[in-house]
Formats: sequence, C-alpha cells, structure tokens
Amino acid sequence: MLPQKKISILVVDDELSIRESLSGWLQQDGYEVATAADGIAAWAMIQENRYDIMLIDVKMPRMDGLSLLKKLRENDHTEAVVMMTAYGSIRDAVESMRLGAYDYLLKPFELEELSLTIEKLAGIQTLAMESMILRDRKPKVNHLDNLVGQSPPMQRLFDTIRDVAQSDATVLITGETGVGKELVARAIHVHSPRCYGAFIAINCGAFTEHLLESELFGHERGAFTDAKFAKKGRLELANAGTLFLDEVGDLSMKMQIDLLRVLETHEFTRVGGTEPLHSDFRVIAATHRDLQEAIREKAFRQDLFYRLNVVHLHVPPLRERREDIPLLAQYFLRRYATETNKKIDAIHPAAMEALLHYSWPGNVRELENAVERAVVVGKSRQIKLSDLPFTTPTGESLETGGLSLLEMERQHIARILALHSGNISSAAKVLGINRTTLYQKIKKYGLTP
Repeated sequence: MLPQKKISILVVDDELSIRESLSGWLQQDGYEVATAADGIAAWAMIQENRYDIMLIDVKMPRMDGLSLLKKLRENDHTEAVVMMTAYGSIRDAVESMRLGAYDYLLKPFELEELSLTIEKLAGIQTLAMESMILRDRKPKVNHLDNLVGQSPPMQRLFDTIRDVAQSDATVLITGETGVGKELVARAIHVHSPRCYGAFIAINCGAFTEHLLESELFGHERGAFTDAKFAKKGRLELANAGTLFLDEVGDLSMKMQIDLLRVLETHEFTRVGGTEPLHSDFRVIAATHRDLQEAIREKAFRQDLFYRLNVVHLHVPPLRERREDIPLLAQYFLRRYATETNKKIDAIHPAAMEALLHYSWPGNVRELENAVERAVVVGKSRQIKLSDLPFTTPTGESLETGGLSLLEMERQHIARILALHSGNISSAAKVLGINRTTLYQKIKKYGLTP
C-alpha cells in the first residue's frame, strides 16, 4: 500500500468570505487547505510550503493573479493552477492558459463544479506522486531492464519473463507495433544462462527473400555478384546465444520452409556453400500479425507456428495499461533530459492529462517519441501541453489548439461508456473514478449511458 498523502490546496483571493467559503467546502472534500489574501502573501507562503494545487483570483490588490502565475512559472514552480475571476474575459483566459494554468473558472461558479475540477486535478497529481514513489521504492518491480510498468498485465509479464528465461524453450511474442516486443526478447536473453552469448536480432520484414537468406544463413565468396567475401550469417553469430526473429509473420513461404528445417536440426548451409554448419542458438520470434488468421489464409505454415509457439507471451497495448503512462513518461523524461543536458524534471498536469487521455496508436514507442520531442523543444523546467507533438484521435493537433481538455474528457468518457455498453460501474472502474462522479460527468456533458 502506498502512503495516503492529502492533496494540499492554496486559495488566493482578496475577499475574506470567498476564502472562508472555498476553504470550508474543500476541507469537507478531504483536502488540506491554506489561504492568502493576495499575490504577495501567497508568494511568501509558497517559499515556506509546498502546495499541489492553487486557486488564484485574477483581480487582487498589490499583486494580481496573472502576475502571481507569471512569477510562479518564471521561477519554475510546477503547482497546478486554477484561475478564478468575476471579470471574465477572453484575454484573461487566453493569457492564464498561455502561462500554464490548468483551468479557468468564472465567478459565480457552482461549488460542485469546483469539486469536479479539483477532483480531476487531484487524481492527476496523485498518479504522478504514486509513480514517483513506486519508482523510487520498488525499481525491481516496475523495471525489468528497459521494460517499465506497474500495471497488473506488466507485472504478470515480468514474472513470466523471469520464468521463461531459465529454459531454452522457443518463445513467440505477440503485440501491436511499438509495444516493446524486442525489449521483452532482450530481457529474456539477459536473464537466461545464455546472457554471456550474443543477442542477434533480424527484422524478417526488412529484407527481400534473397537478401534475408544471405543474412540468416551467410554466404560463401562468389555465391552471387556482390559476394566478394565469405560472410557469416545471423544463425552462426547467434551460437551459444539468442536469435531474435522480429516480424516473423512476414516470412515468405520458401523462407518458412527453410527456417522450419533449421529449427528442427540447428544445421544449415551458407548460400553458395556445400558444408553443413551447426549452431547452438535459442530462438525468440515476434510478430504484430495474427498468425492463426494467416494460417487460415494459407499465408503461414501451421507446423512452423507450432514450432515457434512453445511459449507465448503477449505484450498489451498502452491503451490497456494507462496506469503505466505517468511512470513511462517520467522514465523517458529523465532519460532525454540527461541526454540533452536540460533541466526539465516535471510534467505539467494539463500535459499529463493529455498523455493519459490520448489513444496511443503507436504505443510505448509513440509515447517515447512524444516525450523526447517535448524535452527538445521545451523552454521551462516542466513539459507543457504545447510541447507535445501528437494529435487527438479525431486528427486535431494539441500543438495547434485542437480539442479543449474538457472536450477530450467528454470524448474519452463517451468512448469508455460505449466499450462497456453503458455499464456505469464498469466504466467508472476503468476511468478510475467513483460512480457518483461519473454520473455527474455524464450529466455535465449531456451523455447517454
């Protein structure tokens, strides 16, 4: 169990009645609340204490809300900020969002609306906090070599990798493009008795049949026009180690027959050669294709499938393990901040929410690219929403405005409800909120369960 830490909130407003009202309401919701009468008083308190969320009024004497927000960002503070004002204007809203505010509430607002905003923001802060605690306390649980994940599917995968690594059984790894199938294969090799041998990888879909034959089996000098020297193939190089056949589903029928023979005997002949060679290698194969469907379509040999599918490991897509997104994002942030020597150590809550709600068709590889790009273009100590390069599922770019965060949330809730046939309990569990909150959001967005 992770330690339960209350979310702390600082309410900054020049009206005493509003400070007392908001403080009492938020304390009933279970938050720790402090108050300040203006920007200068708030700034002094921030120097002594850390707050997770700040509610800041725009119009205040001495130092107004926008000035305080600007001062926070200039000094690399990463608190989540919600702006409040009774003098709402598009200009103030745009300026506060540009400076990194999470949301903008127009007075008078319903206290229930405030609760929903704070609850959503607190959830994001808690996820980030838990990810850092888990990362620091249980690195062996959440990391297996370069594999990262704290979700139940990844925990089961880690356990299976450790078990499978101790044998020489052939392994078939399935999963969508970008989920990290090669990382799984490397982890099996590293934890196996063959770890002192070579890990030899080849992408079966990256070569023509003729070139793949030469790459796998090697060739003798003069075997073909460009064969000026003899060359060892991947099968020879993998002796005493592991041979990783990526995208094995793309093999031609001829190469499937040749590979089946090699897997049965571990003997082969170089292209243009006559002497049979033997190699002691372990095979791990991977594919994003449905090989059972390929067998039905006569595009993949059933006997080869059985030879490869001794142990089957499936790597889940990122959209099915969203609880891993904060952990992965922080992992990639640390890596690329170190590589680029940039002082970026946090992800803005609005950016984290976008990462959590995005569908990730490119899986972990796309998330890694998004974080790397954000580190490269980022100008502050935190990744902002505007630093992210990907587009929403409708094709609109977050980088150029695209959908509002509210619209992203509405679409995400609608999609989850549809996937669970309107079952409120199931949808609420997937969304990570309680049934009451989900009912409120359904009513807020005019959705039909």
